[in-house]
Amino acid sequence: MSILVGKEAPDFEASGLLDGKFGKFKLSDYRGKWVVLCFYPGDFTFV
Repeated sequence: MSILVGKEAPDFEASGLLDGKFGKFKLSDYRGKWVVLCFYPGDFTFV
């Protein structure tokens, strides 16, 4: 699978924090809406 600029992103599920609670989120749940993904490697760790 290759990911290209301007093409639809593949669907995935990830853990995240919303309103102070952790949960699972699927990209397909937000189809048709603007989505910004932020990624911080090592966040929530005791490094």
